Amino acid sequence: MVKPRFLILRVAGTNCDQETQWALEMVGAKTERVHLNEFITRRKNLSDYDGLVLPGGFSYGDDIAAGKVLANQLTYRLRDDLLAFVDQRKPVIGICNGFQALVKSAFLPGGSTLQQATLAWNDSGRFEDRWVYLKVEPSICPFTRGLPEMIRLPVAHAEGKFMVKHKKLLESLERRRQIAFRYVTPAGEIGGYPYNPNGSVAGIAGICNPTGTVLGMMPHPERAVLREHYPDWLREEELVNDWNPAGWLIFRNVVNYVS
Repeated sequence: MVKPRFLILRVAGTNCDQETQWALEMVGAKTERVHLNEFITRRKNLSDYDGLVLPGGFSYGDDIAAGKVLANQLTYRLRDDLLAFVDQRKPVIGICNGFQALVKSAFLPGGSTLQQATLAWNDSGRFEDRWVYLKVEPSICPFTRGLPEMIRLPVAHAEGKFMVKHKKLLESLERRRQIAFRYVTPAGEIGGYPYNPNGSVAGIAGICNPTGTVLGMMPHPERAVLREHYPDWLREEELVNDWNPAGWLIFRNVVNYVS
């Protein structure tokens, strides 16, 4: 069987591309890490790939705001190619900085060419690096199907507070089932800090576009693809025994969607 071909798009400051590549290859993808300039200069074509991942890091040093310079590059240098890619319902995943870029370039939540949401400074005013509990919502995103109702993933960001421009957008995300993940307490309830590490509205940790094929999330699935990645894997029975980590399941779903 031919392996689906995934692009991991990188720029100056990207620093999670190798872990993301490794995670995708673990679940059966063929991958390439390619700099954005290769597509701007037309030495590479986005249409040659089956899937696209914008990994985490600090693209262009997060100058102006996190992911904003990369968002401008996507908007003004690659928008037509990206729109064609999305229109074909090929999977696009934005993780942390990639999520920030997709939101600030208006590819998320989708349905408009204007930015409708943002990811702002954490309420704590500092970089948050911790494991969080996530509720997997019954969204239209095919990449979250089959996941447990609650999962754990790590976050590592200073600007992860999801905010919407107006209340109607939040209501639309709820109604159209575009909310993929929410930060919750160990009991599965919406809670405050530190369970919601940034103050995101309605505890939102990840959303998708109206077709479900563009997914953005602040937590890092590529850092939870082995049971040994979990800080308590020797203390929790489910981690010691045969068990598939949440990050592995997410990447497997993405690759299986293409296959």
